[in-house]
Amino acid sequence: MKTVSNQHRSHDPIPKFLGLVILVSFVFVLGWHVGLNQKNTQGLDLLSRGVNSAQTKESVNLDLFWKVWQTLADDYVDPNALVTQEMVYGAISGMVYALDDPYTAFFTPKENQEFQNDLEGTLDGIGAELTIRNHLITVVSPLKNSPAKQAGLLPEDVILQVDGEDVADLSLEQVVRKIRGPRGTKVVLTIARASSPQPISISINRKTIHVDSVDWHMEEDIAVVELSKFGSQSSDEFSKAISEILPKRPKGIVLDLRFNGGGLFNEAIAITSEFIESGEIVSIQKRDPEMNEVHYANGKARLSQIPLVVLINRGSASASEILAGAIRDHKGCTDWRNHVR
Repeated sequence: MKTVSNQHRSHDPIPKFLGLVILVSFVFVLGWHVGLNQKNTQGLDLLSRGVNSAQTKESVNLDLFWKVWQTLADDYVDPNALVTQEMVYGAISGMVYALDDPYTAFFTPKENQEFQNDLEGTLDGIGAELTIRNHLITVVSPLKNSPAKQAGLLPEDVILQVDGEDVADLSLEQVVRKIRGPRGTKVVLTIARASSPQPISISINRKTIHVDSVDWHMEEDIAVVELSKFGSQSSDEFSKAISEILPKRPKGIVLDLRFNGGGLFNEAIAITSEFIESGEIVSIQKRDPEMNEVHYANGKARLSQIPLVVLINRGSASASEILAGAIRDHKGCTDWRNHVR
């Protein structure tokens, strides 16, 4: 019964956006602050720290950057629009975006706070899980009892406009910010749906949503546990669920990680440790091999002797992959694709 299911899984994990905020894999939040009067050499020093040894600061020329900056400062038609800190954030965002790495992003302090709030399970918005699929902003699923579900938003709906503004050229983060807003306010989504020949407009009233990351129920003598994210309270919620499940003496457990796009690394280690008694869970390779890390099981392993099925799909990423991969490695799980013909 120990099976890892990988339904409709693509080669590249798709990050899931839970409750309209990114639950990215691992996000590097940068805090660079640059002033108007900085010298080119200061910028060169910043850029040269930690770069490949072949890329010395002598090979990096920031003259064009400062020329554009000064041109805007001198000649831009609306000087009041030149908000220095926002320009710096924009420049940093562009630099990180140029890496073309979906797992590395820059958060402004405000965005970082929103990210942390959502990991704690509280948000103001419509309550829908979003992702990018084929370069389109796509609904993974509306949350249970959410404004999005009540308004009729469906999985696989493609968001074309937010309040009448096209979102085709916007990033997922930008669309998320447009959809989110204070509780009690309204947002109108224009969506494309496979069953409809014409775009559909859906008006949704935002509200404050608390999202538990763990939900479980019994199906006869099998415990079905749904883990929607790895937030700051997830391991505590998971531990509580285990305490409620074990007295029922389940003959097996189904762990549903479908559309779980990840979250906090430490939470993934803690939850995985409930299935694995000892040994390595995951290793992290860094630029300097001497800085590599290995993380081991460190929990009670209360579920280690119960037959287990893990469900994942193309929306399962990051911490979900850590958990599912560790279980397959340690418990000899079999990928369903090797048996289904």
